[in-house]
Amino acid sequence: MEATGTDEVDKLKTKFISAWNNMKYSWVLKTKTYFSRNSPVLLLGKCYHFKYEDENKLLPARSGCTIEDHVIAGNVEEFRKDFISRIWLTYREEFPQIEGSALTTDCGWGCTLRTGQMLLAQGLILHFLGRAWTWPDALNIENSDSESWTSNTVKKFTASFEASLSGERELKTPALSQKETIRRYSDDHEMRNEIYHRKIISWFGDSPLALFGLHQLIEYGKKSGKKAGDWYGPAVVAHILRKAVEEARHPDLQGITIYVAQDCTVYSSDVIDKQCTSMASGNTDDKAVIILIPVRLGGERTNTDYLDFVKGILSLEYCVGIIGGKPKQSYYFAGFQDDSLIYMDPHYCQSFVDVSIKDFPLETFHCPSPKKMSFRKMDPSCTIGFYCRNVQDFKRASEEITKMLKISSKEKYPLFTFVNGHSRDYDFTSTTTNEEDLFSEDEKKRLKRFSTEEFVLL
Repeated sequence: MEATGTDEVDKLKTKFISAWNNMKYSWVLKTKTYFSRNSPVLLLGKCYHFKYEDENKLLPARSGCTIEDHVIAGNVEEFRKDFISRIWLTYREEFPQIEGSALTTDCGWGCTLRTGQMLLAQGLILHFLGRAWTWPDALNIENSDSESWTSNTVKKFTASFEASLSGERELKTPALSQKETIRRYSDDHEMRNEIYHRKIISWFGDSPLALFGLHQLIEYGKKSGKKAGDWYGPAVVAHILRKAVEEARHPDLQGITIYVAQDCTVYSSDVIDKQCTSMASGNTDDKAVIILIPVRLGGERTNTDYLDFVKGILSLEYCVGIIGGKPKQSYYFAGFQDDSLIYMDPHYCQSFVDVSIKDFPLETFHCPSPKKMSFRKMDPSCTIGFYCRNVQDFKRASEEITKMLKISSKEKYPLFTFVNGHSRDYDFTSTTTNEEDLFSEDEKKRLKRFSTEEFVLL
């Protein structure tokens, strides 16, 4: 009888906290964000410039656009479409109860898991859809702070922008069903893209069956001593994501794997071994790999000497973003303008969406409003992510990143390194996993260390 009473108290406490967090995290999208019209904007390897419509010509790689092949002369609408097309995963409430707890929401504690999901989702978009893909309905999402995208009040620019936004509001319609959406596409390729768009989102649903949903990630986190309601750091989440992808049995996911760097070192032979492992079908083609590198950008505070390096990382075509944030809050960093990082914020509580329903609405999985934060406010603890489609792609990426590391290190130790050979060649314990335990003893020690070092997320 006493135990039952305790359970009821826990449930009431959980409901009260959920209600408080729902109110606390409902204002996030209402804060204004200002973008300069005079500086380029980098978003996951693509460069945009918010210029006049009659200047719509290819811009040279300058002022932060460091990769000439990926400079895109785009106005604010093209950037918006690209940004909104990224998958946004936030706090949710009223989802199926997490096993072993009374929790039906992750408000107040799940933000790093959400930013990890967003990074993985971007990796899967690159894998199945490619970097050029954008969601056809992206600009139909109402933008709550659309009028504040630029602080420049040039009449021509502002009038054009506001006119296009007012047109978007008029066009805004209820969520399209999958059949209605597919009917709009002109060819099989576009239809395939929309099917994968929905499929990727469904893998992150808030139910025990979703492959990369919160429920599954928490199960993997238990192996590192974490449980629902705990705070997770960027490095722990990197290892949880690796396990989730390794354990996924979906046929579409057999051609992709995750590698997590050990002590800021990427062992090239270990990566290539993961990529060349024969798939279940017997196909020995290269696997794609998402490389996750937990790093610290300084001691107690982020060292501003790393600003150019972080900018360089976010300028790369194979970057899938950064799991990071500022103290007490985790964000998914996807780009920058000047010395400010552009991010998606998971601290926005939304209602549960049942992604098992065939025509589930897509709107709440796409963020209408980017946010900016000064690099100086960034917490030093973060995890950087890259996607490489095959072994050749990995070799090219590692060479390019190594050059960037050498330039940015300024005679100091680089943030991380790529080395030839296997980790075992350097007398490190191999990270092969015990089938009876999802984390090896070596991994458990590393995760425990990371858990004590990383910032607390509220």
